[in-house]
Amino acid sequence: MNRLPVSHPALDFMIAFVRGRIDRVRREELSRGASAVEWVVISAIVVGIVVAIGFTIKGALNGKADDVKNCIDNADGSSSNC
Repeated sequence: MNRLPVSHPALDFMIAFVRGRIDRVRREELSRGASAVEWVVISAIVVGIVVAIGFTIKGALNGKADDVKNCIDNADGSSSNC
């Protein structure tokens, strides 16, 4: 296993561990990067949807707030819209 002229249990363990890690990396599929990119794209889409909904809600709330303000300003009873 160890091709070095010295043999030590810790060195033998380290060499076996590194070889195992290298073999595991070589056997794994290379789709991990693609999966990460897919998650980034999905996250960007979700963030875009949330931002769009947020702007829609903000616009609706600002419109209603203006309506309430106008009703308060015209509180003398002359406005029938409130």
